[in-house]
Amino acid sequence: MCVTFIQPFGENRWVEYHRTEVIDNCHDPEFASKILMAYRFEEQQYIKFEVYDVDSASSNLSDHDFLGRASCTLAQIVSSGKVELPLSNTELSLPGDRKLGSVVVVAEELAALKDEVALQFSGHQLEKKDWWWFSKSDPFLVLSKVTESGAYTVVHRTEVVKRSLDPRWRKFSIPVRLLCNGDYDRSIKITCCDWNSSGEEKLIGECHTTLKKLSEGASPANHYRLVNPQKASKSSYKSSGEIRLEYFEIRKIHSFMDYIRGGMQLHCTFAIDFTASNGDPTLPASLHHVGPSPNLYEQAILAVGTIVQDYDSDKMFPVLGFGARIPPTGHVSHEFFVNMDPTNPYCRGIEGVLAAYRSCIQQVQLFGPTNFAPVINHIARFAATYRDGSNYFILLILTDGVITDMPQTTQALVEASMLPMSLIIVGIGKADFTAMETLDADTVPLQSGGRRASRDIVQFVPFSKFLGVDRDPAVARMRLAQEVLAEIPTQVVSYMKANSLAPRPPLQDIVVLPPDPTLLPATS
Repeated sequence: MCVTFIQPFGENRWVEYHRTEVIDNCHDPEFASKILMAYRFEEQQYIKFEVYDVDSASSNLSDHDFLGRASCTLAQIVSSGKVELPLSNTELSLPGDRKLGSVVVVAEELAALKDEVALQFSGHQLEKKDWWWFSKSDPFLVLSKVTESGAYTVVHRTEVVKRSLDPRWRKFSIPVRLLCNGDYDRSIKITCCDWNSSGEEKLIGECHTTLKKLSEGASPANHYRLVNPQKASKSSYKSSGEIRLEYFEIRKIHSFMDYIRGGMQLHCTFAIDFTASNGDPTLPASLHHVGPSPNLYEQAILAVGTIVQDYDSDKMFPVLGFGARIPPTGHVSHEFFVNMDPTNPYCRGIEGVLAAYRSCIQQVQLFGPTNFAPVINHIARFAATYRDGSNYFILLILTDGVITDMPQTTQALVEASMLPMSLIIVGIGKADFTAMETLDADTVPLQSGGRRASRDIVQFVPFSKFLGVDRDPAVARMRLAQEVLAEIPTQVVSYMKANSLAPRPPLQDIVVLPPDPTLLPATS
């Protein structure tokens, strides 16, 4: 039997999540029991697998022989598709080079809930609801799905067609998950109402169908008689008109996981603010002070980097700096390599990023001003060469100050919105970050020179939001990563969809992950 454990968000403990069936007398079992788990890109979701030899009907794991354990993150499984995890058991020593075996884990997404359906309806000879002589109805449709309690909940409203008894509403798309929870036989109610400027909607009639029935397409089978329940008991009443299905299409919607499993690489570049407003690094009050515990810049690098690195095959991260006088000439630069190698900005792993940052602090003079455009354009040049969906670029800017090149930065972001890249800004310290909120255009799109950003690619979060007197720094880092990375999957998919880029076929190779001793506590 294989038992799966997870770590609840923000906690350093293992909780049992799932048990497979028991397979008798077998060294190479293939378990049929599936583990359903919510995948969250923005979290580091640790998983542990323990294998037991079951000799009784007891539900207590201590009553069975423990064979070995292995652990990893859910992201490592998702990004590889299929992983092999060697088992380890500190309580058991085997002679020679004998191995304990391994666990092979395969991840796949629940595909049925990703589809969306495109629909178009028309109305025919609808009942007139307005009383004056030459008036007509202003009809619209409301689609509702039945819930487990038997009640109906609204899932979509069409536009209002003014003054028509034979309307044809525009096509619309809705996720199958939202329309019927992926159940093609679930009842869907279509209600036709008459709109009034007073806000009082008048019922014309309603009908019922299912997605299975609608999937038969535009035909007489999908012509529905509208019935007003208030009039149905009258012997002279026949109907309030008819609703006809004019168009039906099921569209496969590709998800972030589809692109990851197809081999898309995420590239994360760090850009660090070395302006003088951070304070003298030799003083403990400085945001750049390097001491026995990580400063806020180091914590932000750890928070985002530890998650993103699971999606980067070579674990090599470019690190840029801006706003400092750099050796040997002492000139001010807003686009320099933090590792001080003029030909290669890459650092190996997150530890390499932190080591380069700590070394750089000792070599540069903090100066200013705070310009973002150079580092944004630096990454945009690379992103512009990979428009085929094989690579996606994330720029993480860590800054403490007020931006001083707002027009240039806005222009750079408008141009970058057409490229496979996203920008994350983490505010360090307690400065005025009002301008950063403007760049994070969740409601009003950025505009520059009469051009509008094609999509929102910016996410801004002040680190201070997660810091408190009694808060564990590790939990603060986890919550920071959770918020700043939450929009990345949507931004990736929006770029792919806008450019009609389908994911590549899933990778088939088994990736063998080495054991991570930090995830293997001696007890559960």
